[in-house]
Parts: sequence; C-alpha cells; structure tokens
Amino acid sequence: MDIRQITPRFYASPQIDPSDMGAIKEAGITLILCNRPDAEVPPSHQHAAIQAAAEAAGLRFAYQELTHQTMTPDVIAHNREISVAQDEVVLGYCASGTRSTIAWALGQAGKQPADTLIEAARAGGYDLSHMRDVLSAPYA
Repeated sequence: MDIRQITPRFYASPQIDPSDMGAIKEAGITLILCNRPDAEVPPSHQHAAIQAAAEAAGLRFAYQELTHQTMTPDVIAHNREISVAQDEVVLGYCASGTRSTIAWALGQAGKQPADTLIEAARAGGYDLSHMRDVLSAPYA
C-alpha cells in the first residue's frame, strides 16, 4: 500500500486492497473515496468489495468513478464535495493516485494558487506542473 499525503486532510494512493483497511485506519483516514471505475479492476477490487471491507473496519466510503474524459466541472464539483468539503481525512484512490490528485487539484483551482496545488501534489509524488494554466482559474 502506498498512501501519499497531499494535504493534512487529503491523501492519494494507487489501488487499495480489502486487507489494507487496518493500515488505512491507523494512518488516520476516516473516508475512502474510490475514483477508479469498476471496469478497470477484477471483482475482488471493485468498489463494492472495497466498500464492504472499509465499512467493516469502521471507515466511511464514497464512490465517484473518474476517467480523464469524465473530469467535467460538474463531476469535479461533486468529487470536491465528497473529498474536501466534509470534515474528514480522505484517501482518494484510483489506478496510480494521479486521477485522484488531479481531481483534488481541479476542485481547489481558483481557491488556492496554482503553485500551491502543484507543490502539494509534487510533495505526494505527483507532477501536475503541466496543468498550471488550468489550475490558475476556477474549474468547478
């Protein structure tokens, strides 16, 4: 498991496993946000399996599948509502953590300086420098 801190309340990671819930809870995560479409993974790692394991461990769970094509302003606004607007410590996951980090950054665009968003993503191991222009104005 590879949990990467983006902000004090938002983390991103590649695909997680149902057996990771103890470590996720120990890391202080309170809400898992699945951004990975079920079509990308086998049934053992689709959102329902991860959700069941998360809830059994006492973690909240939300599902907002994302692809690069579905990162529209409405979807990003909903993702932000799930991941940032609540008083939770969130782990957003997808295939590599990149989509979750991009969605987080797009949801913060115009609310925080682009360089702040890029640096937060970089600290977590994600390079969003190519998105400076889009992150400089509100997206959602």
